[in-house]
Amino acid sequence: MRGLINVCRSPRGKLALNLAVGAFAITVSVLAARHFAGIGWPFAGADMRLVAATGLLFLLAYAFKAYGWHRLFAPEERPKPLTLAASCGAASVTGAALPGRFDDVVRVAVVRRASGGRAGVAPVCLSLFMLGLIDTAALMPLASTAAATSDTSTAVRAAMGVVAFAGVGAAVVIAVLPRLVASGRLIRFRLARWLGERVVSPRDAWKAWLLVLASWIARGLGLFLLLYALGFQLSPPLAIAFLCAAAASGALPIAPAGAATQVGAGAAILIASGVGTSSAVSFAIGAQALVILAGAAVLAFAALWHGGRRLALAVF
Repeated sequence: MRGLINVCRSPRGKLALNLAVGAFAITVSVLAARHFAGIGWPFAGADMRLVAATGLLFLLAYAFKAYGWHRLFAPEERPKPLTLAASCGAASVTGAALPGRFDDVVRVAVVRRASGGRAGVAPVCLSLFMLGLIDTAALMPLASTAAATSDTSTAVRAAMGVVAFAGVGAAVVIAVLPRLVASGRLIRFRLARWLGERVVSPRDAWKAWLLVLASWIARGLGLFLLLYALGFQLSPPLAIAFLCAAAASGALPIAPAGAATQVGAGAAILIASGVGTSSAVSFAIGAQALVILAGAAVLAFAALWHGGRRLALAVF
């Protein structure tokens, strides 16, 4: 393994790795183009102005998510928000092919690489664990609203109730964890002392919750506009239900592919709400494609930003 890492770090290894990634991306693009040529493009006949607005809202969601994640690090270990946004974008892009939960590995790798090792692997993993709790807690008001106001089937309302209940449980864990690790019985353990130094305060957790909630609201508004752009009946509860179903699928320990699992979960909730199967699948694919495209745009912007800064330092 150490020899393989040394090969990958060499100039020829980096070139070969970049060529392999590029070939993989081209292959995926060709296969996706053939797939859509056979079944039709998801945005065929859509209002492209609303589709563009949806993409901008998805970009805004990445920004809110990055700033919320930023609050979950210890002050001396916090990466820059742009680095965190780039890691989320990279995870979204690679999630189109990699199995579920591998997106967290991508996030850790990008943060470690872009921050120059300022944030260790363990603090990044802890922040991701806390981010998962914050994500679940932030979905609670949206899911409970959808469960209370939706006129869909009982199964859909029950699923939203489960998401809301999980959000309440996550909020309890966030509130109790700082006191738990600081308790007299646990503070003598090294792990508890390490956690006590890095678990965020209730104030920072509250700020992170607000920012992550803003991220989910921005994505929900984008899905609402996308429903209208594709000719669906305007239904905020339906957009929220789709959002919660796709987000909840990300909690699965393992799945064939992160993006594919979210597409399947979102399409299933639409079908259960009375939407036709082909329309539901088309909408789910289109929404996930916009999420991945927005993530790729964030990743490209971060790469250009960091590359431009390094070039400016080298020149001046």
